[in-house]
Amino acid sequence: MARPVLLLTRKLPAAIEARAARDYDAKLNTADEPWYRDGAEIARRATAAGAAGVLCAAGDPMNAATITALPATVKAIATFSVGFDHIDLAAAKARGIVVTNTPEVLSFATAECAFTLMLMAARRAGEGERMVRAHQWEGWAPTQLMGVTLEGKALGIAGFGRIGRELAAMARGFRMNIHYRDLHRAPPELEQGATFHDNDDSFLAAIDILSMHMPGGDATRKWLNAERLGRMRKGAIVINTGRGGSVDDAALVSALRSGHIRAAGLDVYDGEPRIHDGYFGLENVALLPHLGSATEETRDAMGHRALENLDAVLMHGRPAPHRVA
Repeated sequence: MARPVLLLTRKLPAAIEARAARDYDAKLNTADEPWYRDGAEIARRATAAGAAGVLCAAGDPMNAATITALPATVKAIATFSVGFDHIDLAAAKARGIVVTNTPEVLSFATAECAFTLMLMAARRAGEGERMVRAHQWEGWAPTQLMGVTLEGKALGIAGFGRIGRELAAMARGFRMNIHYRDLHRAPPELEQGATFHDNDDSFLAAIDILSMHMPGGDATRKWLNAERLGRMRKGAIVINTGRGGSVDDAALVSALRSGHIRAAGLDVYDGEPRIHDGYFGLENVALLPHLGSATEETRDAMGHRALENLDAVLMHGRPAPHRVA
């Protein structure tokens, strides 16, 4: 029996590509050639191969036009990500295409990244590293690059899902006070003493540091705008490892320039890999290239989860364990 054809849009970890090549007639992108940025090219390659499945990644333009152009042979799309706002779920449903994601395996790694950015922003680590590399450091000084400690600060977590709760667990070790904003209050065993806020006003006024972990989509588009930034305490810190589109970049740049927001740490961007030009002229913002899940262990786990979903649909005729559409 012929193996199902699987189109991989991106270069994936070696173990994942090896498993795909073993179990499928895999069409790999081993050089990570940028054809994945063109939805028409993705559809063309899927058609030429007679693909039964597409393993895509965050940022791939799996919009309505791309999905409409996919051949009738495509039965499943697995995204190498938790987020799936780059996929038009309605278009996939209309075509009868199953869509899956990779939840639960990257929560700790993404929380680590958020905490890294929190420390970088609070302790001005990016500025210090740039100073040393530029050969501008002239030795220790009593008032040089003074930041703020995390100890005793109120950490506000916007989106108290798996990632947010992992971050809360880390923050408790730094003696931080945990506040969170979500649509619903978590049960006590998950809350673990954190303070729940059912409205933005009380939440933003109570915190020293905001870490954003909310889902993407229209409901959270530019959620952190000038109005909400204005409600935050002067000298507060903003961290975003969730969705780039949740931040109004122009408003955050203005707040950073004025000093109302002390510092920010960003790992995701609206329209990435494009980044708002205003950030580049600021010293008080730490910028990372979407490293949230970038550990060897996590990326392997994500790949295996994506293939488990594809195996269920394409090989075993079973429901995908992590179906989103």
